[in-house]
Amino acid sequence: MAIHRFQPNVYYTALGSYEPVLRITNGDTVVTTTVDNAGRDASDQQVTPGGNPQTGPFYVEGAEPGDTLAVRFDKLWPNRHIGRTSTIIASNVVDPYYVAEMPKEHITAEWEFDLEKGTATLVKPDETKLRRLTLPLAPMLGCFGVAPPRGQIISAGTSSTHGGNMDYKGFVAGVTVYFPVFVPGALLFMGDGHAVQGDGEIVGTGIEISFDVQFTVKLLKGKKINWPRAENEEYILTVGNARPLDQALQHATTEMIRWLQEDFGLDARATHILLGQCVEYEVGNVFDPAYTMVCKLKKQLLPT
Repeated sequence: MAIHRFQPNVYYTALGSYEPVLRITNGDTVVTTTVDNAGRDASDQQVTPGGNPQTGPFYVEGAEPGDTLAVRFDKLWPNRHIGRTSTIIASNVVDPYYVAEMPKEHITAEWEFDLEKGTATLVKPDETKLRRLTLPLAPMLGCFGVAPPRGQIISAGTSSTHGGNMDYKGFVAGVTVYFPVFVPGALLFMGDGHAVQGDGEIVGTGIEISFDVQFTVKLLKGKKINWPRAENEEYILTVGNARPLDQALQHATTEMIRWLQEDFGLDARATHILLGQCVEYEVGNVFDPAYTMVCKLKKQLLPT
Protein backbone atom coordinates (compact mmCIF):
# COMPACT_ATOMS: atom_id res chain seq x y z
CA MET A 1 0.00 0.00 0.00
CA ALA A 2 2.24 2.72 -1.34
CA ILE A 3 1.73 6.48 -1.50
CA HIS A 4 2.44 7.96 -4.95
CA ARG A 5 3.02 11.67 -5.52
CA PHE A 6 2.20 12.38 -9.15
CA GLN A 7 2.45 15.68 -11.00
CA PRO A 8 0.59 15.52 -14.33
CA ASN A 9 1.97 17.00 -17.53
CA VAL A 10 -0.54 15.53 -19.98
CA TYR A 11 -4.34 15.77 -19.81
CA TYR A 12 -7.23 14.26 -21.75
CA THR A 13 -10.62 15.80 -22.53
CA ALA A 14 -12.16 12.37 -23.02
CA LEU A 15 -12.19 9.14 -21.03
CA GLY A 16 -10.85 6.14 -22.93
CA SER A 17 -8.14 3.51 -23.20
CA TYR A 18 -5.17 5.87 -23.31
CA GLU A 19 -1.63 5.01 -22.24
CA PRO A 20 -1.60 5.11 -18.42
CA VAL A 21 0.37 7.85 -16.69
CA LEU A 22 0.99 5.79 -13.52
CA ARG A 23 0.55 2.18 -12.43
CA ILE A 24 -0.78 1.60 -8.92
CA THR A 25 -1.91 -1.42 -6.92
CA ASN A 26 -4.79 -2.36 -4.66
CA GLY A 27 -4.73 -0.18 -1.53
CA ASP A 28 -2.40 2.47 -2.95
CA THR A 29 -2.90 6.19 -2.37
CA VAL A 30 -2.20 8.88 -4.97
CA VAL A 31 -1.51 12.55 -4.23
CA THR A 32 -1.93 14.65 -7.35
CA THR A 33 -3.48 17.77 -8.88
CA THR A 34 -6.13 18.67 -11.43
CA VAL A 35 -6.58 21.68 -13.67
CA ASP A 36 -9.88 23.51 -13.97
CA ASN A 37 -12.44 23.02 -16.75
CA ALA A 38 -10.63 25.57 -18.94
CA GLY A 39 -7.20 23.93 -18.51
CA ARG A 40 -5.79 26.40 -15.97
CA ASP A 41 -3.46 25.13 -13.25
CA ALA A 42 -2.65 26.21 -9.67
CA SER A 43 -0.93 29.36 -10.94
CA ASP A 44 -3.99 30.19 -13.10
CA GLN A 45 -1.98 29.57 -16.25
CA GLN A 46 -3.46 27.81 -19.27
CA VAL A 47 -1.46 24.58 -19.54
CA THR A 48 -3.81 22.49 -21.69
CA PRO A 49 -6.90 23.04 -23.86
CA GLY A 50 -10.21 23.38 -22.06
CA GLY A 51 -13.10 20.95 -21.97
CA ASN A 52 -12.81 19.35 -18.50
CA PRO A 53 -9.19 18.14 -18.91
CA GLN A 54 -8.61 14.96 -16.90
CA THR A 55 -5.62 13.89 -14.84
CA GLY A 56 -4.79 10.26 -15.58
CA PRO A 57 -5.44 7.57 -16.52
CA PHE A 58 -4.18 5.57 -13.56
CA TYR A 59 -3.74 1.85 -14.21
CA VAL A 60 -4.78 -0.35 -11.28
CA GLU A 61 -2.81 -3.60 -11.36
CA GLY A 62 -5.02 -6.68 -11.43
CA ALA A 63 -8.22 -4.87 -12.39
CA GLU A 64 -10.14 -6.78 -15.05
CA PRO A 65 -13.53 -6.49 -16.73
CA GLY A 66 -16.17 -7.75 -14.31
CA ASP A 67 -14.42 -6.32 -11.24
CA THR A 68 -15.35 -3.18 -9.31
CA LEU A 69 -12.96 -0.34 -8.52
CA ALA A 70 -13.53 1.57 -5.28
CA VAL A 71 -12.11 5.12 -5.14
CA ARG A 72 -12.08 6.95 -1.82
CA PHE A 73 -11.52 10.71 -1.94
CA ASP A 74 -9.24 11.45 1.00
CA LYS A 75 -8.72 15.11 0.11
CA LEU A 76 -10.25 17.55 -2.38
CA TRP A 77 -9.27 21.19 -1.98
CA PRO A 78 -8.72 24.23 -4.24
CA ASN A 79 -5.09 25.19 -4.77
CA ARG A 80 -5.40 28.80 -5.97
CA HIS A 81 -7.27 31.99 -5.05
CA ILE A 82 -9.40 32.70 -8.12
CA GLY A 83 -12.31 30.72 -9.58
CA ARG A 84 -14.79 31.33 -12.37
CA THR A 85 -18.39 30.54 -13.28
CA SER A 86 -20.77 31.01 -16.15
CA THR A 87 -23.68 33.38 -15.51
CA ILE A 88 -26.65 32.19 -17.58
CA ILE A 89 -28.96 29.32 -16.66
CA ALA A 90 -29.34 26.60 -19.31
CA SER A 91 -32.36 27.10 -21.53
CA ASN A 92 -33.48 23.49 -21.01
CA VAL A 93 -34.20 24.04 -17.29
CA VAL A 94 -36.62 26.97 -17.71
CA ASP A 95 -39.98 27.30 -19.45
CA PRO A 96 -39.56 27.74 -23.23
CA TYR A 97 -41.38 31.09 -23.25
CA TYR A 98 -38.89 32.48 -20.71
CA VAL A 99 -35.85 31.83 -22.91
CA ALA A 100 -36.41 35.07 -24.83
CA GLU A 101 -36.13 37.01 -21.56
CA MET A 102 -32.78 35.50 -20.56
CA PRO A 103 -29.53 37.51 -20.63
CA LYS A 104 -27.96 37.44 -24.07
CA GLU A 105 -24.35 38.32 -23.28
CA HIS A 106 -22.20 35.46 -22.04
CA ILE A 107 -19.85 36.86 -19.42
CA THR A 108 -17.78 35.14 -16.75
CA ALA A 109 -18.13 35.72 -13.03
CA GLU A 110 -14.97 35.71 -10.89
CA TRP A 111 -14.67 34.60 -7.28
CA GLU A 112 -11.86 35.22 -4.81
CA PHE A 113 -10.98 32.48 -2.35
CA ASP A 114 -9.89 32.60 1.25
CA LEU A 115 -8.52 29.08 1.57
CA GLU A 116 -7.85 29.44 5.29
CA LYS A 117 -11.41 30.50 6.05
CA GLY A 118 -12.83 28.20 3.38
CA THR A 119 -14.87 30.83 1.53
CA ALA A 120 -15.42 32.14 -2.00
CA THR A 121 -16.50 35.76 -2.60
CA LEU A 122 -18.04 37.07 -5.83
CA VAL A 123 -15.97 40.00 -7.12
CA LYS A 124 -17.01 40.28 -10.79
CA PRO A 125 -19.21 41.33 -12.57
CA ASP A 126 -19.46 44.68 -10.80
CA GLU A 127 -22.99 45.58 -11.91
CA THR A 128 -24.87 42.82 -10.09
CA LYS A 129 -26.45 43.30 -6.68
CA LEU A 130 -24.68 40.12 -5.55
CA ARG A 131 -21.22 41.68 -5.47
CA ARG A 132 -19.32 40.51 -2.37
CA LEU A 133 -21.63 37.52 -1.94
CA THR A 134 -19.61 35.05 0.15
CA LEU A 135 -20.22 31.29 0.13
CA PRO A 136 -18.63 28.48 2.15
CA LEU A 137 -16.51 26.10 0.10
CA ALA A 138 -17.91 22.63 -0.59
CA PRO A 139 -15.25 21.14 -2.91
CA MET A 140 -16.31 18.29 -5.21
CA LEU A 141 -15.16 16.71 -8.46
CA GLY A 142 -17.46 17.23 -11.41
CA CYS A 143 -15.93 14.70 -13.79
CA PHE A 144 -14.17 11.42 -13.00
CA GLY A 145 -14.49 7.77 -13.90
CA VAL A 146 -12.91 4.82 -15.67
CA ALA A 147 -12.36 3.92 -19.32
CA PRO A 148 -15.70 2.99 -20.92
CA PRO A 149 -16.47 -0.40 -22.53
CA ARG A 150 -16.11 -1.55 -26.16
CA GLY A 151 -13.11 0.63 -26.89
CA GLN A 152 -15.15 3.81 -26.64
CA ILE A 153 -13.59 7.22 -26.08
CA ILE A 154 -16.26 9.41 -24.46
CA SER A 155 -16.03 13.17 -24.03
CA ALA A 156 -15.39 14.55 -20.55
CA GLY A 157 -18.45 16.71 -21.19
CA THR A 158 -20.89 13.83 -20.71
CA SER A 159 -21.42 10.65 -18.68
CA SER A 160 -22.52 7.02 -18.85
CA THR A 161 -21.94 3.70 -17.07
CA HIS A 162 -18.25 4.53 -16.67
CA GLY A 163 -18.90 7.76 -14.74
CA GLY A 164 -17.70 10.90 -16.47
CA ASN A 165 -19.16 14.39 -16.16
CA MET A 166 -21.81 13.67 -13.49
CA ASP A 167 -21.48 16.99 -11.63
CA TYR A 168 -23.08 15.64 -8.48
CA LYS A 169 -22.27 17.93 -5.57
CA GLY A 170 -22.19 14.98 -3.15
CA PHE A 171 -18.88 13.70 -4.56
CA VAL A 172 -16.83 15.32 -1.80
CA ALA A 173 -13.90 14.28 0.38
CA GLY A 174 -14.74 11.25 2.51
CA VAL A 175 -16.95 9.63 -0.14
CA THR A 176 -16.10 6.27 -1.70
CA VAL A 177 -17.26 5.82 -5.30
CA TYR A 178 -17.54 2.41 -6.99
CA PHE A 179 -17.10 1.91 -10.74
CA PRO A 180 -17.61 -1.12 -12.95
CA VAL A 181 -14.32 -2.13 -14.57
CA PHE A 182 -14.54 -2.45 -18.36
CA VAL A 183 -10.88 -2.66 -19.46
CA PRO A 184 -7.69 -4.12 -17.98
CA GLY A 185 -6.33 -1.76 -15.32
CA ALA A 186 -9.67 0.12 -15.08
CA LEU A 187 -7.90 3.33 -16.23
CA LEU A 188 -9.08 5.93 -13.71
CA PHE A 189 -9.45 9.61 -14.66
CA MET A 190 -10.37 12.68 -12.62
CA GLY A 191 -10.75 16.45 -13.03
CA ASP A 192 -13.22 19.34 -13.23
CA GLY A 193 -12.92 20.55 -9.64
CA HIS A 194 -15.74 22.72 -8.29
CA ALA A 195 -15.28 24.73 -5.11
CA VAL A 196 -19.05 25.31 -4.87
CA GLN A 197 -21.94 24.10 -7.01
CA GLY A 198 -25.73 24.07 -6.79
CA ASP A 199 -27.81 21.03 -7.70
CA GLY A 200 -27.90 20.31 -11.41
CA GLU A 201 -24.98 22.56 -12.43
CA ILE A 202 -27.69 24.58 -14.17
CA VAL A 203 -25.37 27.32 -15.49
CA GLY A 204 -23.00 24.71 -16.92
CA THR A 205 -20.31 25.29 -14.29
CA GLY A 206 -19.66 25.20 -10.62
CA ILE A 207 -17.07 27.64 -9.29
CA GLU A 208 -14.37 26.16 -11.50
CA ILE A 209 -10.88 25.86 -10.01
CA SER A 210 -7.79 23.65 -9.93
CA PHE A 211 -7.50 21.14 -7.09
CA ASP A 212 -5.13 19.26 -4.86
CA VAL A 213 -6.42 15.69 -4.76
CA GLN A 214 -5.63 12.64 -2.67
CA PHE A 215 -7.41 9.35 -3.34
CA THR A 216 -7.07 5.69 -2.38
CA VAL A 217 -8.12 2.74 -4.52
CA LYS A 218 -9.44 -0.68 -3.57
CA LEU A 219 -10.10 -3.47 -6.03
CA LEU A 220 -13.14 -5.71 -5.53
CA LYS A 221 -12.35 -8.83 -7.55
CA GLY A 222 -15.26 -10.58 -9.20
CA LYS A 223 -17.75 -7.97 -7.96
CA LYS A 224 -19.87 -6.89 -10.91
CA ILE A 225 -21.96 -3.70 -10.89
CA ASN A 226 -23.70 -1.95 -13.76
CA TRP A 227 -23.62 1.75 -12.82
CA PRO A 228 -21.54 3.90 -10.48
CA ARG A 229 -22.31 3.51 -6.78
CA ALA A 230 -21.08 5.47 -3.77
CA GLU A 231 -21.29 5.70 -0.02
CA ASN A 232 -20.63 8.24 2.68
CA GLU A 233 -21.10 8.06 6.44
CA GLU A 234 -24.88 8.42 6.20
CA TYR A 235 -26.01 7.04 2.82
CA ILE A 236 -25.50 4.49 0.09
CA LEU A 237 -26.03 6.01 -3.36
CA THR A 238 -26.45 4.84 -6.93
CA VAL A 239 -26.01 6.93 -10.07
CA GLY A 240 -27.82 6.86 -13.41
CA ASN A 241 -26.57 8.87 -16.39
CA ALA A 242 -28.84 9.28 -19.40
CA ARG A 243 -31.23 11.56 -21.22
CA PRO A 244 -34.15 12.14 -20.70
CA LEU A 245 -34.07 12.61 -16.95
CA ASP A 246 -36.55 9.84 -16.24
CA GLN A 247 -34.22 7.31 -17.86
CA ALA A 248 -31.38 8.41 -15.57
CA LEU A 249 -33.73 7.95 -12.61
CA GLN A 250 -34.63 4.47 -13.85
CA HIS A 251 -30.97 3.44 -14.09
CA ALA A 252 -30.21 4.75 -10.59
CA THR A 253 -33.25 3.09 -9.03
CA THR A 254 -32.61 -0.27 -10.69
CA GLU A 255 -28.98 -0.21 -9.54
CA MET A 256 -30.12 0.48 -5.97
CA ILE A 257 -32.56 -2.45 -6.12
CA ARG A 258 -29.77 -4.75 -7.29
CA TRP A 259 -27.44 -3.51 -4.55
CA LEU A 260 -29.97 -4.13 -1.81
CA GLN A 261 -30.77 -7.61 -3.08
CA GLU A 262 -27.22 -8.73 -3.84
CA ASP A 263 -25.33 -7.27 -0.87
CA PHE A 264 -27.91 -6.85 1.88
CA GLY A 265 -29.98 -9.99 1.41
CA LEU A 266 -33.35 -8.35 0.80
CA ASP A 267 -35.82 -10.10 -1.47
CA ALA A 268 -37.70 -8.19 -4.15
CA ARG A 269 -40.78 -7.47 -2.02
CA ALA A 270 -38.76 -6.17 0.93
CA THR A 271 -36.63 -4.03 -1.37
CA HIS A 272 -39.68 -2.45 -2.98
CA ILE A 273 -41.32 -1.76 0.38
CA LEU A 274 -38.16 -0.14 1.76
CA LEU A 275 -37.51 2.06 -1.25
CA GLY A 276 -41.17 2.94 -1.61
CA GLN A 277 -41.17 4.78 1.71
CA CYS A 278 -37.54 5.68 2.29
CA VAL A 279 -35.82 6.40 -1.02
CA GLU A 280 -34.34 9.86 -1.63
CA TYR A 281 -33.35 11.37 -4.99
CA GLU A 282 -30.95 14.16 -5.92
CA VAL A 283 -30.26 15.79 -9.25
CA GLY A 284 -26.72 15.71 -10.56
CA ASN A 285 -26.10 17.25 -13.96
CA VAL A 286 -28.98 18.59 -16.06
CA PHE A 287 -26.85 20.73 -18.37
CA ASP A 288 -24.86 18.26 -20.48
CA PRO A 289 -25.86 15.70 -23.14
CA ALA A 290 -26.51 13.05 -20.46
CA TYR A 291 -28.29 13.97 -17.24
CA THR A 292 -27.45 12.50 -13.83
CA MET A 293 -29.81 11.27 -11.12
CA VAL A 294 -28.73 9.96 -7.73
CA CYS A 295 -30.77 7.44 -5.73
CA LYS A 296 -30.05 7.47 -1.97
CA LEU A 297 -30.92 5.35 1.05
CA LYS A 298 -29.90 6.01 4.65
CA LYS A 299 -27.56 3.38 6.06
CA GLN A 300 -29.48 3.21 9.31
CA LEU A 301 -32.31 1.57 7.37
CA LEU A 302 -30.17 -1.26 6.04
CA PRO A 303 -30.43 -4.75 7.58
CA THR A 304 -27.39 -5.59 9.67
